[in-house]
Amino acid sequence: MKLELIATATFGLEAVVRREIEALGYRVLKTEDGKVTYSGDERAIVRSNLWLRTADRVLLRMAEFNAIEFEELYQQTKALPWEQLIPLDGKFTVTGSSVKSKLHSVPACQKIVKKAIVDKLAEFYGVEVFEETGAEYTVKATLLKDRVTVTVDTTGVGLHKRGYRTSDVTAPIKETLAAAMIQLSFWREGRILVDPCCGSGTIPIEAAMIGRNIAPGLNRTFACEEWEFIPAKLWKEERKAAFDKMNYDQPLEIYGYDINKRAVEAARKNAEEAGVDDCIVFAAADVRDLKPAGEAGIIITNPPYGKRIGELKEINEIYEALRKFFKANSDWSLFIITTDKEAEKKLMGRKADRRRKLYNGRLETCYYQFHGERK
Repeated sequence: MKLELIATATFGLEAVVRREIEALGYRVLKTEDGKVTYSGDERAIVRSNLWLRTADRVLLRMAEFNAIEFEELYQQTKALPWEQLIPLDGKFTVTGSSVKSKLHSVPACQKIVKKAIVDKLAEFYGVEVFEETGAEYTVKATLLKDRVTVTVDTTGVGLHKRGYRTSDVTAPIKETLAAAMIQLSFWREGRILVDPCCGSGTIPIEAAMIGRNIAPGLNRTFACEEWEFIPAKLWKEERKAAFDKMNYDQPLEIYGYDINKRAVEAARKNAEEAGVDDCIVFAAADVRDLKPAGEAGIIITNPPYGKRIGELKEINEIYEALRKFFKANSDWSLFIITTDKEAEKKLMGRKADRRRKLYNGRLETCYYQFHGERK
């Protein structure tokens, strides 16, 4: 079945998500703020959920239309082929949002969309009451400038939930953002990677998963796994294919350091859960003691942002330590994400070779990229 899918993304990561979708072999139809629309089929839903590292979730696009009155919203929603998606026992909820639209009441829009779906299914199945005991379907009606986009969430819990994070520390970076930072650095296996502020280990773990070609969604479940219109055999086939693509023979040299011993212990546990504990060296260490583990390595890190009392001194000490390290090791590269708008001056005394505005949760950050000298 020909379908249109939407991979949602954190603002600033659309191009990264687009590259991932194209690498899976699917044609991108449109790239907009926060989302990438592409064409696929039932297998594309499965493969996208298993393999997309930087997207937030995968949505099934049902339709897009204009609506300035509730009757228009009702009729056009009801006209959609809901019976092809939702079975008699399907459990479905409706969420929504409205921006700069005449139909500005989100609760009212949700109620209308829910009624339209119920009426359509009631006519098709010949029943008046739905038990809703089966698989879950989360429908969302997004209104923007009177344009309605109706989607169904295939993912469930966000794609950043890989399943390996059993131990945590304060303010961890999302797995999807960590994966994007690695991909934007163009790090490749065979090159040393160090995170001197690793926290619970997300950046080193995501790097190891990329290096070993481990599908990020391999050890979790998704909302659409119980959907009738996606054959169960597709999940078996794609999971088996993902297992076959893992490369545990690939030598990797990845290091994760943190001054917090509890964080390092959490990182070790998470790496073990992810199946990459054998290729990451974790240790409790001060960034001021950082020494090169080899030639022409790369540092990717998410240091504290200095948002709480006492942290500003700590972050400035980290900057000073990194500045000294790179002065002595000019062939190394630095990729760092921070809210500090003065970071370039503090770190290197020059502008970054590249920079990208990203969001870490609700915090606006900048991803600074300093390329090492070629020798």
